[in-house]
Amino acid sequence: MSRNAATSSVFSKRLKQARLRSRLTQEQLGIDAGIDEFSASARVNQYEKGKHVPKLQMGQRLAEALHVPTSFLYEEDDLLASLLATASRLPREKKKILLGHAETLAQAPSETGKTK
Repeated sequence: MSRNAATSSVFSKRLKQARLRSRLTQEQLGIDAGIDEFSASARVNQYEKGKHVPKLQMGQRLAEALHVPTSFLYEEDDLLASLLATASRLPREKKKILLGHAETLAQAPSETGKTK
């Protein structure tokens, strides 16, 4: 799979996931992102079907309308995408705490391969 096809697949999956969670129609999302109301539904549908990948500026506007970080829409790893979406909803002080915990976990020896 080419890089562009992979980006298209990830973007379309994440866009639809975030739109459904936000309970927006394709048309409403498009309008909220600044797409003309007469083509909003069709454009968002093309993005969700992976037929087109929007330019970064449009990706940013879609993410803003969905209240998710732009990086969420492009992240291939499901767990990391979920972490990005969750962390983005935290206030700044709690983000700092989360970062501290993540750094501590990253420095800890891996527990893979250990038996209980």
